[in-house]
Amino acid sequence: MNTYSPQLVIGACVVVLVIMLLIAWGVGRQRGRTRTAELRRRFGSEYDNALVRYHSRGRAEAALQARLNRVEHYQLRPIAPDQRRLFLSQWDAIQARFVDHPRGAVTEADELLNTVLQARGYPGSRFEQRADDLSVPHPRLADPYRRASGITVRAGKNEASTEELRTAMILYRAIFDELAETRTIDFPHAEAA
Repeated sequence: MNTYSPQLVIGACVVVLVIMLLIAWGVGRQRGRTRTAELRRRFGSEYDNALVRYHSRGRAEAALQARLNRVEHYQLRPIAPDQRRLFLSQWDAIQARFVDHPRGAVTEADELLNTVLQARGYPGSRFEQRADDLSVPHPRLADPYRRASGITVRAGKNEASTEELRTAMILYRAIFDELAETRTIDFPHAEAA
């Protein structure tokens, strides 16, 4: 009897191949869990927003990784003290106009925030990319930025209440303070914004 029959050799090769595939599958799953944990830790609630937005963990994680890769090439910088004083002066003027012209003030606040983002080194891209890019170094700012912007868009259509406009101003101020490195304010909780 030949102990090295072709069937026995093929069978042993199949068993070895199956074991190797199972090991590779296990290593891949572990890497996936590690990647998921790292992205969750880094992005916080923005990770959950991405899951909802992309309807799949794989697509959401790929999008978050693409954000990291894109923003890695930006030359983000702090705001110079002279520029910070100018921005603070502009903010104070906008805030003072809110009493008489809340819709216009909210629009101006949005524009000033975009100017601050550009001064920090973010490209002047479309809104959703700016919010996504902002989520990389400042994950907790992305959702308030989206909420405030949504109110601003509705204000442009005359569909936002005065209370919503007030909420947008508070959100914009908190984002402005963090990006201009003036002080940090807690964000109001999300309502139907």
